[in-house]
Amino acid sequence: MSQRPSKMANGSNKASGTTPSEDKQKRILAQNTGHFSMVRALHLADLITLGNGFCGIMSIFSSLRYCLDQSASTTSSLLSPAPAKTNLWLALSFMPFGLFFDFLDGRVARWRQKSSLMGAQLDSLADLISFGVSPAAAAFALGIRTDVDHFLLCFFALCGLARLARFNVTTGDVPHDASGKAKYFEGTPIPSSLGIAAWMAVWVWNGWIHADIPFGVWGAGTAWAFHPVALVFVAHGCAMVSKTLHVPKP
Repeated sequence: MSQRPSKMANGSNKASGTTPSEDKQKRILAQNTGHFSMVRALHLADLITLGNGFCGIMSIFSSLRYCLDQSASTTSSLLSPAPAKTNLWLALSFMPFGLFFDFLDGRVARWRQKSSLMGAQLDSLADLISFGVSPAAAAFALGIRTDVDHFLLCFFALCGLARLARFNVTTGDVPHDASGKAKYFEGTPIPSSLGIAAWMAVWVWNGWIHADIPFGVWGAGTAWAFHPVALVFVAHGCAMVSKTLHVPKP
């Protein structure tokens, strides 16, 4: 998760607690100048952040398309080919591209010395989609689909949501360096879920999906059946919301 500070060390307005660029953005957003006037308020870094959100949404759509292809193949004749894994690969590949945009937007914001109140919110929302919801959707597509699995994956996504909300509230309380960059993360940053995505890519490469998911399913045929690998999502979610775990920023 890149640092998109809502306040910059240089040029800040001490009375309002905002920078000149933020004041200008607020004025533009408050003006009623047309349906698309919001576009004028977006900084270059904000547009890059939207690229992160685009990757996350496309990853989710790719997971959904794979599920639709699988359903169509199951209901068709036995001579039909197995559903192509192309959409699975797309679902997993869009996530690291989202990370590229996530790193780039913060660097562009610091390079141009333009902070953005709107950009800070966009950054968290895009991160939730790309690194919270899309990994859970990919896991579902791979076959982690029991009722208990749903709750476990939901727990993971909600931990990401809570972690990002806490970041927005407490980012000013974390020690910063001279450039305004935070020295560490409280809890693991949500983009670290790409480690799980990489693990799932290994499953796809080796054909360990659906009935062949590693460690199988526990309690098969019961109401509490679940895939043990879903507990990795739970553990990662707990690490994200940890208050005592400090991860140094690169």
